[in-house]
Amino acid sequence: MQQTKGGGTRVCPPKTKESERVIPLPDVVLHALVAHLKVFPGGPDDFLFRDPKGGPVVATRLMDSAWRPARNTAGLPEVTMHQLRHTYASLLIAAGESVKVVSERLGHTNAAMTLNVYSHLFPDSEDRTRRAIDGAFSSPDQGAADSGRTDDAL
Repeated sequence: MQQTKGGGTRVCPPKTKESERVIPLPDVVLHALVAHLKVFPGGPDDFLFRDPKGGPVVATRLMDSAWRPARNTAGLPEVTMHQLRHTYASLLIAAGESVKVVSERLGHTNAAMTLNVYSHLFPDSEDRTRRAIDGAFSSPDQGAADSGRTDDAL
């Protein structure tokens, strides 16, 4: 949805090929959508979310008419849609998603672009690398080596 000069709107294709993608919805979002559709049912050609006049929602009007007033009423700090996008990416990374998946969900051209922005959030864990090798070469009854005991044995 794009806002045109004079405040109109038009449906148009996304800006880039990567912008057209499927985003898997978590259960919490699906439940919220079901509740929304019970209150605001629509037909097959209606927009899922509509402005007060029944038309499509565009970002600038959403921010001015709904987002900022709701945020202020809730006493929340100023948060932009772009910051929410970063929060989404950060949550995916914290949950252990790969850079490839995060890149696809954000519609980045490639994983390098994602790493340029979010590399500081991807874990670099010495413990995890040790566990990976221990898991591959340890027998089930043999625990991971304690570095203190290993140093003493040498």
